[in-house]
Amino acid sequence: MNPRIVSDPNICGGEPCVKGTRVPVHIILSHLAAGENYEMILRGFPRLTIEDIKACLEYASFLATEKLAVA
Repeated sequence: MNPRIVSDPNICGGEPCVKGTRVPVHIILSHLAAGENYEMILRGFPRLTIEDIKACLEYASFLATEKLAVA
């Protein structure tokens, strides 16, 4: 997985976040889903980089391909 995405139980209740921030991945994904472009997101979250946004997308892609184990 991308090292830019971390999950720490002491930060945001363990939700996956962009490393070095308290910005959860789902927040960035919701901004993208609402039609915001990278520039708009970076204005709203100045500590993030384009690579951080791409890491959020990569994380979402990974989760979308996860297979459930059927017992």
